[in-house]
Amino acid sequence: MRPLSAEEQALWTRLVATVRPLTPGGGQAVAPPAVPAPAPPAPMRAAPRGAAARPAAAPPRTVSPAPPPPPNTLDGSWDRKLARGLVVPDLAVDLHGHSLDGAYRVLDAGLAEAIARGARVLLLVTGRPRAPGSGRGAIRAAVGDWLAASRHAGAIAAVRTAHPRHGGAGALYIVLRRPRGSRIS
Repeated sequence: MRPLSAEEQALWTRLVATVRPLTPGGGQAVAPPAVPAPAPPAPMRAAPRGAAARPAAAPPRTVSPAPPPPPNTLDGSWDRKLARGLVVPDLAVDLHGHSLDGAYRVLDAGLAEAIARGARVLLLVTGRPRAPGSGRGAIRAAVGDWLAASRHAGAIAAVRTAHPRHGGAGALYIVLRRPRGSRIS
């Protein structure tokens, strides 16, 4: 915290003088604590001739550690294939025309079927996200929460936006984890 300038100190002193503390029972008010006077500025030294003046060293910044990577990451080759549209989904689930409750049940059944078949990529068609407050796009907005809370959440390796040939912003790729003991990608 920096010390107050002389102008700020004078303003603070005038403000404190106008404040009347509330005391229970009308007892004697306690005097406010004294505000310490600002320290005088340090004298500046002239830089030697020919030397550039150096600014005062800034206090060290506290560096927060990098956040951990998200748990649903894929290696670079998967992300490149998905971004280029080179992955062919094994199964597609379309949520158009369903209520929120119905869409959740269709999604859950589609995930169960994809896992049972040993599928790696599920194409989930949700519809394009809408602007906030438009009242549309409720299914798309809820899908992330549904997947995170799903009984199949442990089987999901990643969720990515689909390539335009598979629906673009109106669809998602759900990449499922490879079953243990399987060598097929």
